[in-house]
Amino acid sequence: MKKCKSRMDESILVCVYYGPNGDRLIQRGSKIANMLDCPLYILTVDPSPFDELDAEKSESIERWRQLAEELEAEEFILKDNEKRPFAKVIADVAREKQISQIILGQTAQSRLEQIAKGSIINTLLRDIPFVDLHIVSVARALRDDPDGLYEKGVRAYLVKEDNRYRLSFEHTKESVFEGIFFKEIGTDFNTGIFKFMKNNQTLQVTVTDDYVKEKL
Repeated sequence: MKKCKSRMDESILVCVYYGPNGDRLIQRGSKIANMLDCPLYILTVDPSPFDELDAEKSESIERWRQLAEELEAEEFILKDNEKRPFAKVIADVAREKQISQIILGQTAQSRLEQIAKGSIINTLLRDIPFVDLHIVSVARALRDDPDGLYEKGVRAYLVKEDNRYRLSFEHTKESVFEGIFFKEIGTDFNTGIFKFMKNNQTLQVTVTDDYVKEKL
């Protein structure tokens, strides 16, 4: 039995999509909902029918559904086989559930898509101006670091040199990727993990003595 919420004038909607940040977004939304003592809703949208999703996507949805139950969310909403723009779906759910605050992850749109179709954020600001938007960027803590082997992440960049990439902490015109660098504790050199966005996906690569070893 869900706990009765004291504030019904506030309600939180967390919008999740596939990738490593979905669970963290839900946890963030739950903390805000608990502070406000208000309902929490979780939404995911997919243009394909649920029975046509691959195993990885299906597992993500089931994990989010279970997390919603554990956190006593009001409802987990799956909009599958959805042909409308994501922003349109989010706006409609926000109106239906009388949402006051929306939590979104770092946008998966490329700059070209934003120019051609318009930013999801700008569309939501225009369509539902009465709702507060919270944009959560790439995590500054590594999810797979239970032993605390890495320091807290700091903003960093990758600069291409010949056929490899060098880590830099200054943004210049030569910077190719922007992300978060997690330095390995106990080393005097820049050795650790670099986490960044590429082709609408969140990736992480190993950095050893300032240089990335994997091919990008």
